Amino acid sequence: MNLAFDRSAGTGPEVVCLPMFSMTRTATAAAFGPALAGAGLRETYLDLPGHGDTPATCPPTSQAMLDTVCRWLDQHVDAPVLLAGASYGAYLAAGIARQRPELVRGMLLVCPGVTIARDSRDLPQDPPLAAPTGWLDAAPAALHAHLDAALGQRSAAVVTTVLAALNSGGPGDATFQEKLQTGPDYALPDENADVVFDGPVTVVTGRQDGIVGYADQFRAMRRYPRGTFTMLDAAGHYLPYEQPTMLRSLTQDWLHRTRGKVA
Repeated sequence: MNLAFDRSAGTGPEVVCLPMFSMTRTATAAAFGPALAGAGLRETYLDLPGHGDTPATCPPTSQAMLDTVCRWLDQHVDAPVLLAGASYGAYLAAGIARQRPELVRGMLLVCPGVTIARDSRDLPQDPPLAAPTGWLDAAPAALHAHLDAALGQRSAAVVTTVLAALNSGGPGDATFQEKLQTGPDYALPDENADVVFDGPVTVVTGRQDGIVGYADQFRAMRRYPRGTFTMLDAAGHYLPYEQPTMLRSLTQDWLHRTRGKVA
């Protein structure tokens, strides 16, 4: 499998970054690039099958997506590597650590999916934070409900940043993505397995994340004995675009903790 990817010229340890569902390596670079800047890492950003510039040449299941990424890692990197992911990308990263731990030195999981079935997620029930009138005006009407649930930092500027990320990169395959997200095998078969990964892990969640929440992620920390968990106020599911300064600080701490693994 030839996944479309971009790789920096860094000479340090490699960090492979996986995107949110339906998003591209360009959007992932916008999310994680500022947090990783100056660390000297070799940053690699992937387009998943059916996303961005990578064709949909695997079955529309999460296990097939994970297997495809693992084959790519086997062929293109000197394992083990650092993995960073947001949302669905973080869900896949955690799955790789369970199924192929020899590939992974440490993980940065931002607003990770833990359980795929929407009705099984433990989501915050608090009312949303106040927002200025017209803060969603720049977004298409079809996205209003999603962004209203997803964003904790509720401003027109953040909406503009998120829209730019959503619209960046290659076209992707909307039909494949729909089949994946609505199919019977969207969940990984070992989603609920309490497999321990003992590398350095940082999990960052948003207090106002109405898409995946933060409680399931905290309970999942039992799987990461070297894990740090942070919940940020005024942050939702698009946390890298909402709280970039805080994400950078937490990422730099994670990288400091990985030095014993990657030196």
